[in-house]
Amino acid sequence: MQDMVQDVVKARYGAGAQEREDALCCPVDYDPQYLKIIPEEVIERDYGCGDPSQYVREGETVLDLGSGTGKICFIASQVVGPEGKVIGIDMTDEMLDVARRNAPIVAERTGYANVEFRRGHIEDLATDLTEMDRRLAETPLSSASALADFEKARAKQRATAPLVEDNSVDVIVSNCVLNLVSDTDKPALFREMFRVLKKGGRIAISDIVSDETSPEHLKSDDDLWSGCISGALQEHEFVALLEEVGFYGITLDKRESAPWQVVDGIEYRSVTVLAWKGKEGPCWDKNEAVIYKGPFLSVADDDGHTYLRGQPMAVCEKTYKILTSEPYAPNFYAVPAQTEVAEQIPFDCTRDALRAPSETKAGVAPTTRINEDPCCAPETDCC
Repeated sequence: MQDMVQDVVKARYGAGAQEREDALCCPVDYDPQYLKIIPEEVIERDYGCGDPSQYVREGETVLDLGSGTGKICFIASQVVGPEGKVIGIDMTDEMLDVARRNAPIVAERTGYANVEFRRGHIEDLATDLTEMDRRLAETPLSSASALADFEKARAKQRATAPLVEDNSVDVIVSNCVLNLVSDTDKPALFREMFRVLKKGGRIAISDIVSDETSPEHLKSDDDLWSGCISGALQEHEFVALLEEVGFYGITLDKRESAPWQVVDGIEYRSVTVLAWKGKEGPCWDKNEAVIYKGPFLSVADDDGHTYLRGQPMAVCEKTYKILTSEPYAPNFYAVPAQTEVAEQIPFDCTRDALRAPSETKAGVAPTTRINEDPCCAPETDCC
């Protein structure tokens, strides 16, 4: 199934790199100031359903999954500037050819070269397909032993020189591509995104989702799958996969009210999803608290901790930093400790509790918050 899906997608997008196919994309309005320097060949043969480039910032390292002819990469290049870096990943040679021959043109117009295109599968960001092709050209697979040697070389390449290194990317963007990955490989795709992001990094993914499960007869339709339709996840499945690999702050930042297409009564629409990496690590108690502003009576985070409206809820140092940063900051007031707590005191992550005003004001050692449960051991991810 995996190879069949890849072959169908490569064939259709290979053709789409040669001649524009309108059925492969939704109408998207990009910031025109960034389109001025991008060659028309790139713009005409670009396909997507949103604009994740608007979530990119100056100086960042950006990874574009399924970069195609490179439009999002070339937009992001201008946003991140000369101090930033943009990496595009695609498996289709024809798309990469268009992107690579236009990269020097864009670099000349911006005055700097900060975009690189690499060939690989987005569900396997470790394997360098160009390097594997080179090895196969040098040593064709003429025997079982040759195959074994190739697999050893591939494993070594993945371990020592991965296509994208661990913890190396500030933000991952993607534009209507995740739905093209086979259902069996989608969990690996989400794990790979998590692997390559730095702690504190984030994703901004524009993709097609469905309101109902696509039945098998739609999934087996090559045109519907390669057309970004029947391979779409349901909205809740998309969120669930992000949760499973450890993302937090998952937000449906944009959701089109009108579906892009309706097939057999199933609505397929564009969404843009944001999520962050970085809640790993031990929980230390530094006498900090947060107050949920409302309007709801209470809210719960991804780890099941409840925050009561208007009440100073005790939180660990890590959670304090998370809840006072994006995307949570607009919803909480920060209540810092006025006296620094130097000790590394484990935070009791097994229960929710109010923070006594005396703790934040006087810096009282938070002995009432200590719990010897293994969950709160320094080497454990508490929440």
